[in-house]
Amino acid sequence: MAAAKQYWVYHERQEALLCGQHALNNLVQRNVFSPGSLAEIAEQLDQMELNYMAQNNEGGTQSKDFMKRVAEGSGNVDESGNFSIEVLRSALMNSYNLELPSLRQKGVGDARDVTEFEGFICNRSSHWFAIRKINGRFYNLNSTLERPEIISHFKLAAELEALQSAGYSVFCVVDSLPPPCTSQDMMESGLPQYWWSEENLIQGKTDSTTTRRDNDPWKKVGSGRRLDGKRPGSGGSSSSFGSGLEKSVSEMTEDEMMQMAMAASLEQQSAPSIGESAYEFELTAEPPEGAPGAVKIQFRLPDGTRAMRRFDSSDRVGALYAFVSSKCPKQRIELRAGFPPSDISSQRDSSIAESKLAGEMIHGRYI
Repeated sequence: MAAAKQYWVYHERQEALLCGQHALNNLVQRNVFSPGSLAEIAEQLDQMELNYMAQNNEGGTQSKDFMKRVAEGSGNVDESGNFSIEVLRSALMNSYNLELPSLRQKGVGDARDVTEFEGFICNRSSHWFAIRKINGRFYNLNSTLERPEIISHFKLAAELEALQSAGYSVFCVVDSLPPPCTSQDMMESGLPQYWWSEENLIQGKTDSTTTRRDNDPWKKVGSGRRLDGKRPGSGGSSSSFGSGLEKSVSEMTEDEMMQMAMAASLEQQSAPSIGESAYEFELTAEPPEGAPGAVKIQFRLPDGTRAMRRFDSSDRVGALYAFVSSKCPKQRIELRAGFPPSDISSQRDSSIAESKLAGEMIHGRYI
């Protein structure tokens, strides 16, 4: 008699405020979407919106509406890495040809039971999370949870209704999601620390498939990580939330996460400015698309405009300063990356690869 097929559940945990990325990866059960790829989609959507406004508003690029939209910055991603529903929809469509309609959209949930859907993306304010059907069972894959939680078919409709009553928007995937993991080879599509055995989850065991809790890197995260993998405030004083004890991001409320971002931002703003001489670096030649070692980096320039350029991963971070300086001549600038956005001047002699800035959004400002 053939052995029963084994299933694994992929559950990325919260890092910084990148819950939109984690929700998508948990939905498709693969580590497919990165902050950089989603930021690129956001930039494309922003440009499409601006082009439409320029062509259809009286006054074109000089109209009040157009100038207001430019001044507001991106409507599809903010500085902390929160992406819009349009970014998530575009990412799913581009990678899997999947639509992500609202559950309340006419004709979507009217004539079928919610248990017939394969997955859901839920959103309120700046938080996103996924619910996914795997081997006939639904799992709450909220990235703030320690482990996936099973939702019975009987409770699913009530859970979704309760979420919507609490102010959540619920989006759905009818079918055709990528198949769940059923082999060791398929586990290569995800990060190893985030896999859970279906059998262990059903039995209520608290250990993931590949990583014991004592080795769980999230237990040591403390007050969170920036996009570059470093701790917020690692170069200066630390902040707390009244108790004097550090919390992991998975334990924080949305308000606490915003307090963390604001506190770190205030600390960074008090740092001393660095003179122009620190930014005298050569702008290297842009490598061709697809060249070995070529990486794309997004920029929000000090004047509010956006740019994207390829660099070699071996280029020094100083080349990023040279690029921004070429766009803003005779101006003293500061560049930041990560969450909360942190000054990267101390990394200017390191390579882009060493500083883990490939695919990042670099924020510039005048000083």
